[in-house]
Amino acid sequence: MAKTTWKASALLAPVPPVLISCADGERDNLITVAWTGTLNSDPPKTYISIRRERYSYDLIEKSREFVINLPSAHIIRSIDFCGVRSGRDVDKFEVCSLTRERASQVGCPMVAESPVSIECRVTDVLPLGSHDMFLADIVAVNVDERYIDEKGKFHIEKCALAAYAHGQYFALGKKIGSFGYSVRKKQKK
Repeated sequence: MAKTTWKASALLAPVPPVLISCADGERDNLITVAWTGTLNSDPPKTYISIRRERYSYDLIEKSREFVINLPSAHIIRSIDFCGVRSGRDVDKFEVCSLTRERASQVGCPMVAESPVSIECRVTDVLPLGSHDMFLADIVAVNVDERYIDEKGKFHIEKCALAAYAHGQYFALGKKIGSFGYSVRKKQKK
């Protein structure tokens, strides 16, 4: 199979288009971020990368806190809006009809419409070029009870989480395997 070579770029995809909620004690805001991920399991650590000129950058730098809200496909219009409009000009919670919900460990609001909200405290800021990376400890994970069964199992597949790839949004859907299934022994009949 032939491949075409392009210049180096950020084409790792798909990525989650997460809604970051942030506040500095006086103002709050939402910003859509695709540069995020897991850094470590124990202790749980994550990161987000934001351009210094973004309105949310100063809020996070001042408070040293943020919430990663994993959005479902049903609020994709809000996800897109929060990525292309500045909180300097509009209250994105209000314009998008999103609900502020009190977080358990940080001073930033969570987005009630997101099935998962991850509360974070910044430990370091790394200047990388176009973006600065906020490294953070995960201090709490909040999951909508609608997606937890009577045995306490979280059914993330029912959340219809959104994904972003090459300028387009997608809804996650069909399960095609589970961790370790390729090496599991088949059960005897």
